[in-house]
Amino acid sequence: MGRYFEEFSVGETITTQRRIVQEQDILTFAQLTGDDNRLHTDAEFSKAGPFGQRVAHGLLGISLMMGLVWKTGIMDGTILAFREINEWKFIKPLFIGDAIRADLRVLETKPLPRIGGGSVVLQAELKNEADDVCMKGKLSVLVMTRQARAGAAA
Repeated sequence: MGRYFEEFSVGETITTQRRIVQEQDILTFAQLTGDDNRLHTDAEFSKAGPFGQRVAHGLLGISLMMGLVWKTGIMDGTILAFREINEWKFIKPLFIGDAIRADLRVLETKPLPRIGGGSVVLQAELKNEADDVCMKGKLSVLVMTRQARAGAAA
């Protein structure tokens, strides 16, 4: 079971496990979204591009990060909704073979009794194996309260 709203503390940090960005991740994302820009999908074409090799889609990076956050278990069964992404910056590219992880810091918690939960704002940084920040911003999620879970079970 994930963490309830009351269990998040302003200032606490959460670090995910690492994951390798795979070529297949990029190709599958391109097929799924229709964004088959050759900078992502064509090794030969991208050699002459700004990065000298293929790069992962920026939105794929956000998606991979959210998967890493999910795997921590903190939201399993307690997340009500993913609410917002704010102040997002793409700083460095993600390359095939990069070992990425997410570092999160709780910035704010706000009870929202009418929904049986509260808002948790997280500062998120996606980092590569060299600990370079590749992207960062704020994520807002709605998380269930312990009382709401108890009321649902009654």
